[in-house]
Amino acid sequence: MLPVWIALRSYAPYVMFPVAALIGFVGYHLEGLVSDRQTPHRQGSVGDDREERRLQEMVNKEDCTRVDSLKERKFVPNTILDRNLSPSLTVRPTTSDPH
Repeated sequence: MLPVWIALRSYAPYVMFPVAALIGFVGYHLEGLVSDRQTPHRQGSVGDDREERRLQEMVNKEDCTRVDSLKERKFVPNTILDRNLSPSLTVRPTTSDPH
């Protein structure tokens, strides 16, 4: 029995690779039968959707000529950590003061 264990230990990659490939092949095709992997078809192209969205933004904007000054830099966050701040981390005003 000892030579069998020694042989299995030395040839383990050659034995396990086909077994793992067979399990993966069967699992892949089983998942294909069970799940619905169809991607819904888009009505318009991405470029058309973008143009439509930009036109809607221009129509909904009150005055396109009134914009913030670039010298004031209101669009730049104070720190890099403020750029993508999670809503759960924002400071919420409290209505009751414990002190």
